[in-house]
Amino acid sequence: MHQQPRDITRRHFFNDCRIGVGGMALASLLERDGIVHAAPSPGVVNPMAPHGTHFPPKAKRVIFLFMAGGPSQLELFDYKPKLQELDGQVIPESYVKGKRFAFLKKDATLLGTRRRFHRVGQCGAEISTVLPHLSTIIDDVALIRTVRTDVFNHGPAKLFMNTGSPQFEFSRPAMGAWVTYGIGSESDSLPGFVVLHSGPRGPRGGTPLWGSGFLPTTYQGVAFMNGPEPILNLSNPPGVSRQRQREFVDAVNRLNSLRYDKTSDPEIATRISAYEMAYRMQTSAPELTDLGGESKPTLERYGIDDTAKPTFARNCLLARRLVEKGCRFVQLYHTDWDHHGNPGNNLRQPLDDRCREIDQPSVALVQDLKQRGLLDDTIIIWGGEFGRTPQGEPSDVPGRDHHLECFTMWLTGGGIKGGQTIGRTDEIGYYPVEDTVHVHDLHATILHLLGLDHMRLTYRFQGRDFRLTDVHGELVEKLIA
Repeated sequence: MHQQPRDITRRHFFNDCRIGVGGMALASLLERDGIVHAAPSPGVVNPMAPHGTHFPPKAKRVIFLFMAGGPSQLELFDYKPKLQELDGQVIPESYVKGKRFAFLKKDATLLGTRRRFHRVGQCGAEISTVLPHLSTIIDDVALIRTVRTDVFNHGPAKLFMNTGSPQFEFSRPAMGAWVTYGIGSESDSLPGFVVLHSGPRGPRGGTPLWGSGFLPTTYQGVAFMNGPEPILNLSNPPGVSRQRQREFVDAVNRLNSLRYDKTSDPEIATRISAYEMAYRMQTSAPELTDLGGESKPTLERYGIDDTAKPTFARNCLLARRLVEKGCRFVQLYHTDWDHHGNPGNNLRQPLDDRCREIDQPSVALVQDLKQRGLLDDTIIIWGGEFGRTPQGEPSDVPGRDHHLECFTMWLTGGGIKGGQTIGRTDEIGYYPVEDTVHVHDLHATILHLLGLDHMRLTYRFQGRDFRLTDVHGELVEKLIA
């Protein structure tokens, strides 16, 4: 196998080669006519090819609906009668001793919610009336009221929720990158890890939130732009035909393959894979983002009035189309959940507006996947980077500060046991008193549902084996069906 080509005689080559001269001639003709194209070196393995798992998976893919800014669990999911009773009183010092806040002083007064709650579904979950659509699928949903994080500033907290580490100067791979590194992708014409933004800007923290860190860059998330060209510079330059582009990609890949044969550098395999993916995406990406073929009832179900407008509803429908085509991890960012009590962003109308923007399309996505038989092996996660304090901020309009001790997320789909509420907080919603679920625990459980042992999914970097959960993480057994 390691014999140099120059040491193999011509007679030996023609006698033992697998396809023969006729096969090579046919391949050459097919390539010339554009029916097939040259493959990279046999030694180059597609890094995004589907891989085996550590054990049989319950799910194949993930859609993460990320509410950037920190939704208030006390207005949406965790009603506290005692907090209502103590509204306006200074919080007892025992709660805040030794604690740090982003903006609050320790003598801030408690703030009861102005939202109404009701029990819904056969499971009797208690949620806010500002999420009417969520109440219709609550028996398929697992609410976790006691998620805990380690950091209380937006950028580091977003990074921690996505990568398991808050350090921007040494940003680690995002969960989507770990997933595609662990099990590859089922799509050969779209990225395995796709990021979608609604609105004019993305979340604070930017590309490290979906980066690949020290993993090869092929595993990083690809952010789709809003508009007819979802990925910048993907279209051919003027005057360059698709055939000329194919010839260019083949030539570059052959050069990269020669280099890969000498160095076995995984970044070269990434480069080859990226060129091939970009070529195929010239067709697949515009087709994906063109919603013209979707039926009117489908668009109405998601709440889409204008298929070209960059809304969270449109991105939910795109997420369904992406997972249908084999994408492994799709993350949707929806911003402006940072309700501090500013005139334009507080717990009154702005919170109602955010809920209205996400409630119907989030539920439509769940129902659409269920109807198509995809929900059973697709995990859907909804949540932000942290929660909100029981104390209010000194302002003319109600607002809450960042809270890392406990907040609520919900999950449904592949391997998730729905119709339950996990965890319980104290009487004012400050600390968890039962079933704390740390971010590392959530990560470990998501990987487990995908057939991956979080302690075995590692990558050696600078002399150490790293993993998504670092040296932490316990399975949330109650979450698993």
